[in-house]
Amino acid sequence: MDDETQVRAATEVVEVLRCASSEARWSPVVGQETLALLEYRRLAGGGGAVVLREAVAVLERCVPPRSVTGTGTGLVIGYVQSGKTMSFTAVAALARDNGYRLVIVLTGVTTNLFEQSKARLQEDLRLDTRDDREWSHFSNPRVTPANRQSIYNALGPPPVPGTCGRTVLITVMKNCRHLENLRILLADMDLRDVPALVIDDEADQASLNSKVHNNGQSPTYSKVVSLRALLPHHTFLQYTATPQAPLLISIIDQLSPEFGVLLTPGNAYTGGQVFFEKRLDLVRTIPQNDIPTGSVPVVEPPDSLLEALRAFYIGVAVGLSGGDKGNRSMMVHPSKEIAGHADYARWVRATQREWQRTLGQGLTDSDCQDLIAEFAVAYNDLASTESSLPPFGDVVPLLGNAISTTIVTEMNSSKGKIEEPNWKRDYAHIAVGGEVLNRGVTIRGLTVTYMPRGRGVGNADTIQQRARWFGYKADYLGLCRVHLSADTRQAYSECVEHEESVRQELRAHFDDGESLRDWRRAFFLSPNLRPTRDEVVQRTYTRGGYSDRWFAPDMPHLPIDALATNEKTVSAFIGGLSLEPDTGHAARTEAQRHLVARAVSLASIHADLLERLRYGAPKDAQNLVGLLLQLRSFLDASPAPGAGDTRCAVYLMSRGRTRERELGNDGIQQLFQGPHPDSTGSIYPGDRAVRDLATLTVQVHWLRLRSKGMVVADRVPAVAVWVPKCMARHWVAEC
Repeated sequence: MDDETQVRAATEVVEVLRCASSEARWSPVVGQETLALLEYRRLAGGGGAVVLREAVAVLERCVPPRSVTGTGTGLVIGYVQSGKTMSFTAVAALARDNGYRLVIVLTGVTTNLFEQSKARLQEDLRLDTRDDREWSHFSNPRVTPANRQSIYNALGPPPVPGTCGRTVLITVMKNCRHLENLRILLADMDLRDVPALVIDDEADQASLNSKVHNNGQSPTYSKVVSLRALLPHHTFLQYTATPQAPLLISIIDQLSPEFGVLLTPGNAYTGGQVFFEKRLDLVRTIPQNDIPTGSVPVVEPPDSLLEALRAFYIGVAVGLSGGDKGNRSMMVHPSKEIAGHADYARWVRATQREWQRTLGQGLTDSDCQDLIAEFAVAYNDLASTESSLPPFGDVVPLLGNAISTTIVTEMNSSKGKIEEPNWKRDYAHIAVGGEVLNRGVTIRGLTVTYMPRGRGVGNADTIQQRARWFGYKADYLGLCRVHLSADTRQAYSECVEHEESVRQELRAHFDDGESLRDWRRAFFLSPNLRPTRDEVVQRTYTRGGYSDRWFAPDMPHLPIDALATNEKTVSAFIGGLSLEPDTGHAARTEAQRHLVARAVSLASIHADLLERLRYGAPKDAQNLVGLLLQLRSFLDASPAPGAGDTRCAVYLMSRGRTRERELGNDGIQQLFQGPHPDSTGSIYPGDRAVRDLATLTVQVHWLRLRSKGMVVADRVPAVAVWVPKCMARHWVAEC
C-alpha cells in the first residue's frame, strides 16, 4: 500500500473513531490541503495516519467554522521532541480544508526559536514553493498600510464564488512588541464572520499570567488576552509537552483549557521511558568531583567530559564511514551562567586541537597509541549497546577527520543574537549553552549529552524541557549517551513517573467524555519536585502521600447540600458489611466499643465509599482526591480481577452512636478520642490505634458538630482512613 493509499485509508478510520468522541462539536472533512501535507512529509510506520487522526480529534473539538460566533480553549499535549509542530501544522492544513480563514501561530520567545518554528511551517505547507496563493503568510507583521490592506483583502470574500478563498497564516513571536503590532493591524477589521484558530506553541511558556498573585497581568499575557478579544469566532489551542502550568491555573483564567487531546508519538520516538526505565545502560552519572560549585570550581576539563567526547567522536566516525546524510551532534549544558559556557567551550576546543595533534603524529607515537587505547574503551562501551558498529580498526583512520570537522558552537546571548549550528553545511556539531538549550530548540542528530548541572529549584516542567536528547532516535539509539549529575538523573526518573501519571489521569478522564474543566487535578509527583513555577498558579495545591498515617477530614459537614448524599453513601456501605464487636479491655466505655468488618475489599472501599464522598473544604477535597489516586494506583498494580483483592478492616466507631465534636476555625478540633484512662492507654489505646497494622483501615464516625455551644450539624459521617507503608505514594492535588 503506497503512502497516499495509507492516508486515505486512515481517513476512513477517522470517520469511524470521530463518532465515538462525546466532545466532538462537528465533523471536519479531510481535504486536499491535509492530504498534500501528509504526502509531502511521507511519515514512516503509519505516522501519517496517526497525525491525521489526531488532527481531526483536535479540530472537531474547536468552535465549528460555520458557527456565527463562539470561542474555546483547548490543550494539546505531546512529549518533549515528539513532533508537536507537525501536529499543529496538520491542524492548520485541516482548518483550511474546512473553511477557517485565519490561523495565528504564537511561537518562540527568542528569535532563534521563532525562526525555527516558522521555517518548519513554511517547509511543510510548501509556502515558498507553491504558486496557488491559497495561503497568505505574514511573519511578525509590522503596522504598515500594505500589511493591513493585504490581510484585509485576503480575509474578504473569495474572488471566485463557491471557493473557500485564501487563508491568512500569521506567525508571531511571543514578544510584546510583535503581539501589539498584530493587535493594531487587526483592531479595525470586522472579524465577526472570520473563523480563526490561534495556536500557542510551547503554551506553558510566556503566555501565562505571572502576575496573578498581585491581581495584575504580565505583559505577554495581557497582549494575548487583548488579541483574543478581537476574534469573536476562534479557538485558542495550547500546544505543550509540559502541561502542568496550564492545568493548574485557575479555571476562571481566560487561558484555562476547556478540552484536551493527548498526542501519540511515532514508533521511533525515544523519550523518558526509554532512557530512564528501559535503557538505563545509555545513561551515565557524572562524578560529584567533576561538577563545579561556587566553593569548588573545576579548573580543567573533567575526565567525564573527555569520556563523553570520545564516545561522540566514535559516533561521528561511524556516521562518516556509513555515509550518513543527516547530522551527528553533542550537547554540553553546564549551567545557565554564560561564564560557565565559555569554560566548557574552551575545554572542548582545546581538547579537539590536542587530539588532532596527537593523532597526527602517527601510530608509532606513544601518545597517539595511548589516545587510541582510550578511544578503544569508548568504542567497546558503544559496542555494548550498538551491535552494528564497524570493526574498531576501520574506525581509527576516520577519527582525525571526525574530530577536525566537528564545529563547536557556543549558544548563548553574550554577543547579542544567539549563534546556531549550520546543520546543512557541516555534519558534526558540539553545541555548548544553557537556557537557550532548555526548551524548543532542536539539536539535530543528538547522540551525546553532557549536563553537569543540578535540578535547580526542581520545577518538573523545566526539567522535562531540558531533555533535548529525547526524540526520534531509534535508528541510532545505541550510539546515544546521556551524562547527568546524580540528582538530575534522579529527577528525570521521577519526572517519567510524574509525566505518565498526568497522561494516565487525563486519558481516563477524556475516555469518559468529560470536560477538562471537570478534571480533578491530581497526579503523582516526587516530594523533591514542584509541578511548575509558583508565580502562574493562583490557587494553592496540596502535596501529600499517606504512609503509616491517617486521612481524616477537618470539615466533613461541608458542603451542606452534600451532607445528605454523604450520609446515604456511608449508610449504604456500612449496611452491606458483616459487622461484629471488636475485642478490648472489659472496662472500656460504650464510646470505646466498636463494630468491625474484616476482609473488606479495597476495590469496594475505593469505588463504593471513598469515590462517592463529596467534601467542600478545599483541603479535605484535595486530600481525598490524593488518597483516591494513591489507592487506585495500588489497585492497578495489584493482581488482575479474579486473582484476589487486598482485604481491609472497616470500623464503625462507638457502634454507630453519635459522637459530639467541637468545631474551631480550622474545622474539628479533635476527631480521634485519646487514650484512656491516661496516656498509657491501659484500658483504651485511643482511636488512632484502632486499626489493622497489616492493611488499610477505615473508621466511620457519626458526629454531632457544635460551635460555641450551638449544634451546627447532626449525624455527620466522618470517614477516616489509615494507609500502610505498602500503599505509599507522593502526589499533588488541586480542586
